[in-house]
Amino acid sequence: MITQGKAFKYPDNVDTDVIIPARYLNTPDAKELAQHCMEDIDKEFVKNVNAGDVIVAGWNFGCGSSREHAPLVIKTCGTGCVIAKSFARIFYRNAINIGLPILECEKAAEEIKAGDKIHVDFDTGIITDITTDKTYEAQPFPEFIQAIIQKGGLLAAIGEREPQ
Repeated sequence: MITQGKAFKYPDNVDTDVIIPARYLNTPDAKELAQHCMEDIDKEFVKNVNAGDVIVAGWNFGCGSSREHAPLVIKTCGTGCVIAKSFARIFYRNAINIGLPILECEKAAEEIKAGDKIHVDFDTGIITDITTDKTYEAQPFPEFIQAIIQKGGLLAAIGEREPQ
């Protein structure tokens, strides 16, 4: 799986209440929720994000509550991948469960700047900053987790399995 787009850069400790503010959680509609993605940290995010764009962040991205809404709205906005120095563990698992590609890569998260054009090969973990012509290596997920993400999440992957 490959994605390519511009980078949106965020600091350490971006919590789930910043990703999708709790005041909007009264709707189950992912598209409606996605209209508010990142608005408390970046009011222009939803206006400027395009399919394939990449969120780049610091340590502990997705900390806070355990709600699946946070990775869901990021994915629903069309974000192709999130690269961070580290992810909060529950966000990490929720991202896999809903099929949001994520990669941990400290050096890429430090060096990529907002607006840089980024190419990510999720299968190999190779991140290329096309703007600076720098390449970074992240540890890709094992094939079985990549399959979950490519199928759109855990429920979709389980639904495709043959009954035993």
